[in-house]
Amino acid sequence: MSDEINKEDDLSPVEAVRSVTSNDYFREMMDRNFLQYASYVIKDRAIPDVDDGFKPVQRRILWSLHRIDDGRTHKAANVIGHTMQFHPHGDASIGDALVVLANKEYFVEKQGNFGNIFTGSPAAAPRYIECCLSPLAREVLFNNAITELVDSYDGRNQEPVALPVKIPSLLMLGAEGIAVGMSTKIVPHNFNELLEAQIAELNGEHFQLFPDFLQGGLMDAREYEDGNGKITLRAKIVVDGKRILIKEIPASTTTESLIASIEKAAEKNKLKIASIRDYTSKEVEIEVIPTRGYDCDKAIRALYAYTDCSVSISVNLMVIRDHRPTQMTVTEVIKRNTGRLLMYLQRELEIELARLEDQFHAKTLAQIFFENRIYKRIEECKSQDEEYREVHAGLAPFRHMLRRDITNEDVDKLLALPVRRISRFDIEKNQRELAELLENMKLVNHNLKHLKDYAVDYLKNLISKYGKLFPRRTEIEYFDKIDRRAAALNNIKVGYDRKTGYVGTAIKSDDLIACNEFDRFLQIEKNGSYKVIPMVPEKMFVGKLYDFRKYDPATEFGIVYRDIKTGKYYGKRSSISGFILDKEYLLCPDNCKLELLTPRSDAVYLLTLDKSKQEELNLMTLPARTAKARGILISSKPVAKITHQRYLEADELAALRQTAAPEDDSHTDDIAETVEVEVAGTVEVTETVEVSETVEVSETVEVAETVEVTETIEVTETVEVTETVEVAEAVEKPVKNVRKPDKSTPAGPPVEATAAPADNVADEAADHASWLDVPPTQKVDKPDKIKQKRKGPPIAEPPTDKDGGEEDDFGIVQPEFGF
Repeated sequence: MSDEINKEDDLSPVEAVRSVTSNDYFREMMDRNFLQYASYVIKDRAIPDVDDGFKPVQRRILWSLHRIDDGRTHKAANVIGHTMQFHPHGDASIGDALVVLANKEYFVEKQGNFGNIFTGSPAAAPRYIECCLSPLAREVLFNNAITELVDSYDGRNQEPVALPVKIPSLLMLGAEGIAVGMSTKIVPHNFNELLEAQIAELNGEHFQLFPDFLQGGLMDAREYEDGNGKITLRAKIVVDGKRILIKEIPASTTTESLIASIEKAAEKNKLKIASIRDYTSKEVEIEVIPTRGYDCDKAIRALYAYTDCSVSISVNLMVIRDHRPTQMTVTEVIKRNTGRLLMYLQRELEIELARLEDQFHAKTLAQIFFENRIYKRIEECKSQDEEYREVHAGLAPFRHMLRRDITNEDVDKLLALPVRRISRFDIEKNQRELAELLENMKLVNHNLKHLKDYAVDYLKNLISKYGKLFPRRTEIEYFDKIDRRAAALNNIKVGYDRKTGYVGTAIKSDDLIACNEFDRFLQIEKNGSYKVIPMVPEKMFVGKLYDFRKYDPATEFGIVYRDIKTGKYYGKRSSISGFILDKEYLLCPDNCKLELLTPRSDAVYLLTLDKSKQEELNLMTLPARTAKARGILISSKPVAKITHQRYLEADELAALRQTAAPEDDSHTDDIAETVEVEVAGTVEVTETVEVSETVEVSETVEVAETVEVTETIEVTETVEVTETVEVAEAVEKPVKNVRKPDKSTPAGPPVEATAAPADNVADEAADHASWLDVPPTQKVDKPDKIKQKRKGPPIAEPPTDKDGGEEDDFGIVQPEFGF
């Protein structure tokens, strides 16, 4: 410091000003001062000590109560004033800490209004309330003989470095504090369970501890990691008729904050309540009455999902250990506190043994001194040294009866005895007291040799004396996770105006969608593109859509679309599962147009091909494929109208499900196996098929000309012959790469179609690959027109739809369209 002053003296006035105002000076000052401030806040204000479990202000309050303790209560204002001798801060912080410590109900007995931990009401002024130490505090917190003291902040008094606490007060009280760069959140635990854990630690047994709160309530501690992690607290709720009663609240809340959270949730339409009343006094009782028709169980789920009836607390066990902040666990704290307990008990036993030995030595000397009339030897002594010599000489023959050597202090005590003690000295009584001292000394020595057993007995004695005062109040349960989607009310109305193309909560429409804040919406364009969007605002433009509805992953759509280029109609069943919000996907290939989309795939429709020809389409016979996969061919002719007929009955659906098997979307891609097939019959199919590749036949087959195919056709059912084609000449060709029939492929519906151009044969063959059936060996004739006859349960002719429905721009009559 002197060197810095000398350097400043050597500087010119201008240089001195520049050095003072430079950034280096401020950086040095900030580094030095801020580090001191941060260290002080961490060590001496916010973070508790692991050994006695107290913050400095709490330790000073208890030390003041100990110094002024006379068995009666003291005004809180006097306690605060006395504590200010040790605490270098204002009375407000001391008063608040005293109220918090008293409301823990362990170490401070209170008299008067100290506030209410249930309602959150504050305490009365310190001049109106009184407090004193509890019997538990007097027994386990203080022992002046083993307490290390240091000077107070002003040097006028002495305060303890740490109180000799014999129980885990840190875990019993809990603590919460925010320091510079760190914080602590220690939850309280049960008194009896903590002492039982110490006994288990002394016996070398395993133990596990869970938090316990004065407010009670319910707790899920599955994420509690031995003092760290997270716990979930819930209010204890019971149903009394049509009333919902909250009997216990989570520890981090008050009845006032809890009621405010319920009212806030009700304002946001998260739950429906008719009234809420607070009858809390010494015990919590909040009455919640749901609205008429609102189920109480559903209301309770909403209370847990949207209000402070269920809260999560993150736990962080940060303490001061050996003058440094350290992250610890409950197990480590119990082990350290148990070690300190053994140390304190050993020191107390050693002090007690020394006291008993001093008493034994003094009583033995007095008996020898009076019994042998050694006091007569000092009658003629003229100085103190002569008295010492005479007494030492008189006691020397009895040294074997003593436990240590005789000192001049012992002689002074003997000479200070009053003369009347000589005449009244009772030798028999003194002998009994010496025998009692010997027994006590023997017991203390035994306890020192068996210190752990002595500590176990000490803890068990504490449990028997005070355990009934501190029962467990928080019940431990495993909570089922509340699904907010299930508990949410569908109280948001979203409208879609088809004329203007606007959608939103402020849009007025005849078709309103009832939803909640967790719902998503599916918008489908006329070209088959779709996307899933989140909750819409009050008004948003989406354009004229084919369909707008609430998204449901379980919905299976029946889809019919038309290829704009070829004019053919395809169909499939599809569900929309995975997606990215606001990303566009396709329900049908490019250059296609949706002709039918219905959320009821169990429907039967009537396809009107021309004025005189109609066909029935059962959507359940269509293959179930992903949204991007293409469907099967339904019709090659133009469809004038698609009319809804009916929905399948339960027995029809059951029959279809028994005969159906999962569709393989990749059945038209690659050929997995090569088999040899002998075809020796005539085939009845629905379309005329011309082939463009040579089929190599391994056995002799009578054919009219070379047969060419573009793809292999999978066959699964027996087909009947309706026409025979004349054969001109026989050709022997080997069959190459013909796919083995897949028996799991379901049969499709009967469809009639005219001959297709040769260029489109491959596509049509792939479309029919999943539902054509050819026996293993058949004779093939060149057909002009072949029909398929499907074997399976016939579908009854649908009745005329009396409900009707309006026909849209696409010629579709669909009563469930859109919503």
